[in-house]
Amino acid sequence: MSAQTDRGVLSSADRRRTPVRLWSGGMQTVLVLAVVVAGAGPLYWTVKSAISATPDLLAHPLSLWPETFEWHNMSDAWSTLQIGHYLVNTAVLVGGSWLTQLLVATTAGYALSVLRPWFGRVVYGGILATLFLPGTVSMVALYLTVLNVPGLGVSLTDTPLAVWLPAGAHAFNILLAKQFFDAIPRELFEAAEVDGAGAFRVFWRIVLPLSGPLLAVISLLSVMTAWKDFLWPLIVITDPERQPLAVALPRLANSADQALLLAGMFIAIVPPLLIFVVFQRYIVRGVGFTGLKG
Repeated sequence: MSAQTDRGVLSSADRRRTPVRLWSGGMQTVLVLAVVVAGAGPLYWTVKSAISATPDLLAHPLSLWPETFEWHNMSDAWSTLQIGHYLVNTAVLVGGSWLTQLLVATTAGYALSVLRPWFGRVVYGGILATLFLPGTVSMVALYLTVLNVPGLGVSLTDTPLAVWLPAGAHAFNILLAKQFFDAIPRELFEAAEVDGAGAFRVFWRIVLPLSGPLLAVISLLSVMTAWKDFLWPLIVITDPERQPLAVALPRLANSADQALLLAGMFIAIVPPLLIFVVFQRYIVRGVGFTGLKG
């Protein structure tokens, strides 16, 4: 039984053969190098281009090393292209989107999984149905809603609310939260009810403390999605002074120096990269607990 369990593509006898061992080791090395090049290659090219002179960048765009190191491109891009201003705009939009998605996903998942109202199956089916609709299908209706909020008669365009509120309607995060809460033993909720705990207290004292891995995954997905989102902020935020980096950089590409533009792109990818590096342990653990695939 143990031999069948440990058996892979190559058996232990095959691995002891020198030609097979050299061939498998060589293939593994090639695959690892290919993954490293595919993942780190674009990042390295961005860093190299950010510290290159514009003539060098235009003459030798695929060179592995800049002829001269123009370290001042970073500070010039920060001041000339107002990268700091757009970075603050991005942080505001990302922070609000993250908080909205976290609030909606956990409360909706808690209601569907723990409270289980009589109409919960209908709501759950409706949420599932939205996963099969492309985002562009509902974009016109969503824009008309933001342009003139029903019942209020106000426009949310050119305000952070135009990005924050639609971000909360993220069906995948809600289903992820419901799946995670389904795995929590029902005995904990029953014991809390016997002790007189209400729905909010059960959510705050029991569900949330046990949901660290889930919160890490939802946070990662919401931050990454909001940081790189381009189309929706472009539609609802037309004021250039309020646009995030993802919208401002393509607009500046028509007039800005190419080296400074790439320096701005490098600055734009640093914050999410640092977030992943700092919290990777919790993110990977959360992915394992929630069963997220792909």
